[in-house]
Amino acid sequence: MRKSGRATAGILLAVSLVFASCSGGKQNDSGQTVDGSGDTGEGQQGTDAADGTGESKGGETKKDAENTKTPENGGNLAEDGSKDTDDTALDEEELKQKEQQAAVLEKIGRKEDFHIDMFGDNVYIFSPADDAEQVQQVLNRLWDAQEKNQFGKERYAVYFLPGKYDESIEVKVGYYMQVSGLGYLPDDVQIKALNCDARWLGGDDNHNATCNFWRGVENLRVNSTVMWAVSQATFMRRMHITGLLYLHDNNGWASGGFLSDSLIGGMVDSGSQQQWLSRNCNWNGWRGSNWNIVFAGIEKGKTPAATWPVKQYTNVETVEEMQEKPFLVYDEEQGFGVFVPALRRDAVGNSWQDAAENGTLLEGDFLPLSEFYVARADKDNAQTLNAALKEGKHLFFTPGIYELEEELCIDRAGSIVLGAGLATLRPTKGNLCMRVNETQGTIVAGLLFDAGTEKSPLLLCVGDGQEQGTPAVEGGLEENQAAEPGSISLPPTLLADLFFRVGGALKVPTSVETCAEINSSHVIGDNFWVWRADHGDQVAWSVNTAENGLVVNGDDVTIYALMVEHFRQYQTIWRGNNGKVIMYQSEIPYDVPEQSVFMSHDGTVPGYASYKVEDTVESHEAWGIGIYSYNRDAEIEIFSAMEVPEKPDIKIHHVIAVMITGNPGITHVLNELGGPMNTGGARDIVIEAEWAE
Repeated sequence: MRKSGRATAGILLAVSLVFASCSGGKQNDSGQTVDGSGDTGEGQQGTDAADGTGESKGGETKKDAENTKTPENGGNLAEDGSKDTDDTALDEEELKQKEQQAAVLEKIGRKEDFHIDMFGDNVYIFSPADDAEQVQQVLNRLWDAQEKNQFGKERYAVYFLPGKYDESIEVKVGYYMQVSGLGYLPDDVQIKALNCDARWLGGDDNHNATCNFWRGVENLRVNSTVMWAVSQATFMRRMHITGLLYLHDNNGWASGGFLSDSLIGGMVDSGSQQQWLSRNCNWNGWRGSNWNIVFAGIEKGKTPAATWPVKQYTNVETVEEMQEKPFLVYDEEQGFGVFVPALRRDAVGNSWQDAAENGTLLEGDFLPLSEFYVARADKDNAQTLNAALKEGKHLFFTPGIYELEEELCIDRAGSIVLGAGLATLRPTKGNLCMRVNETQGTIVAGLLFDAGTEKSPLLLCVGDGQEQGTPAVEGGLEENQAAEPGSISLPPTLLADLFFRVGGALKVPTSVETCAEINSSHVIGDNFWVWRADHGDQVAWSVNTAENGLVVNGDDVTIYALMVEHFRQYQTIWRGNNGKVIMYQSEIPYDVPEQSVFMSHDGTVPGYASYKVEDTVESHEAWGIGIYSYNRDAEIEIFSAMEVPEKPDIKIHHVIAVMITGNPGITHVLNELGGPMNTGGARDIVIEAEWAE
C-alpha cells in the first residue's frame, strides 16, 4: 500500500542552488541528408549572449571566486604555514563522512565490483567513498561498449549514492544507459561532468545525433555545462545543471527530445534540434528554433517572446495536471525505496526547487523497496512476474531484456511498474507484453516494448474502456481518495518514458498490429516514442509490419511529447473526447512501395494522415504538431498530414508539415488547409484552426 508519509532529503541535505547565467539542416533516422534551415533563433529574454562561461549574473563571478582565499589557493593558513583550526575541523568532518559512507556500503552489501546482488550485474551503485579512478574506469568501459551499440542486448543503470563526487569523474551516457542520483533532491548527488556527444555516426566531423536513442538521466546535479545531443526515446528529468545546456553537438543534426522538471542555471541552447518539448523547467534563457519547439509549464518571462510564424515556438503556460515519474532513492533510515512525487495541478516550474531552496518537506510518498518485486532478466519470466503482482507487489525492472510468453496483468489499482536502464519487454508467442486492467493511480514508466517474431495484436493495453469502481485501500490508494467512478479527484494513470519498437534489433521479421492502445479515461502520457524501424536488421515494408502506432479510445487523455513514426497506416488514431497533445512529432513511412497500398478512407483518399482524430470526436486540442515525409521508395501523395473533424470544440494550434526530401509529397497540412509540399525542404504551417458552430 502506498504510504502517506512525506520525506525530506536523504543522506546529504539540500545545498544552496547555484544559478549560473550566460552573458539547419537535419538527417532522417537512417542518416540521409535532408534540407533544413538550422535556424537557432534569438528569443531569449533578460540574458546576455551565450559565451560558455556559465558565470553567475547576480552572485559570485569567476573573478570573485579566484580572489576568494581557500586552502587550494593559499587562504586559511596559519602564519607557520599549517592549516588553522577550521581546516582541521573540516578534515575531521570529511573523515566522518567517509566513515558514514563506508558504513552505508556495508549495510547495502555493495561489492567491490560496484554491484548489489538484489539488483544484479547490470546495475552499478557508486559512492563518494569510492576510488575516483576505479569509478571512471567503469564509466569508460560502459561508454566504450554502449556508444555505438544501437541495437545491442546490453542494458545498464548507473546510480550514485548521495554525496559530492570527485571532480575528475566524467559520465558519458550511451545506448540503453540510465544515469541517476539516489537522493530525494537533485542536489543530494553532485557530479562535475555529464555529457552525451554525437561523434560515432559518421565520424568526429559529422556530429549527427539523429540516432542517439534509448538513454536517460535523472535526479542529479551537474556542476558544469552539459552537452545532451540526443533524439527520440530519451529523457532528461529532475536535473540541476549549473552551467549551460546544449541539446546538440556543434549544431549537428538532431531530432529530439524531452526535458522536464529541471533547473538549468544558464541558458538552454537547442541549436539544430528539429523539435523539442520542455515541460515544467526553470532556466536563465532559451536559444534556438527550427521546426517545432514547445514549452509547457514554464514561468512567464523564461520563454522566448516570438511565436509562429516568426519563430516556431509554442508556449502552453500551465500544465493542468502532472504526476511526475517515480524514482529510486536510498534513505539513510529506511534503505532503498521508490519516491512518488505528489500530484500537481496547474503546475508552473519544477516540482522540487522550492524544497531545495527553503529546506521544506518534499511533497510525495516513500515506498520501501520491500513493497516491490525486483525483477531480473536472468531469472524472471512472465510466470514469476505475474505471481508477484498477484501477491500485491509493485514491479521494479532492473536492466535487461525480458522474454515474455504471456502478458503481464496489472489487476491492482495504484500499482507501480518502474523500469531502470531501458528494461525491455518482448513477447514470444504473439501475446501482449502488458495489460493494465485497473488503471486508477497506476503508474507504468521507464520501459521499452519490443515487438516479437509472432504477430501480437498489441504490446501494451491500458484499460478496457469501462468505467472502473473505486478501488479498495488494498489496491494502493488512500482511504480519503474514495470518490465516484470517473471523478477527476481520483488519481490519474501515468504512462511515462514509454518507448515502442517494431524491428531493427532482431535478425528475424517482427510484427504487431498496433503498439499501444489506451482505453481508460483520465490518463497522462509523458514522453512516448512509438517507432516502426526504418533502419537496422530485418526492416522492410513487408518484414517489420505494424499498421498503427497508438490508438486512444479513452476520454480525458493528455500526452506530452508524443512521437510516432513509420507505421503502415495512421500513425496515431484518436477516438476519445477531451484529448490533448502537447508536442507531436511524426514521420510518414519511408518505404511505401506504391500508392495503391497507401490509400485511406476505404481506398478513396491518397495516403494516410499521420494524426487522425475520428469524426465521432466532439472535443480535442493539440499544440505544436510537426509531421514530415520522406518518400524514399516511391512517389506517394499524402492528401493531408493531419485530419480532424471540423467542430467547435476541436482546436489545433501550430501545425507544420515538411517534405524532407525524396519523392513528393504532402498536399495539405491540416484537412484541406495549407500546402502543398512537393519539393525537398518545402514546408507550410497552419497557425490556428478552430471552427464555428
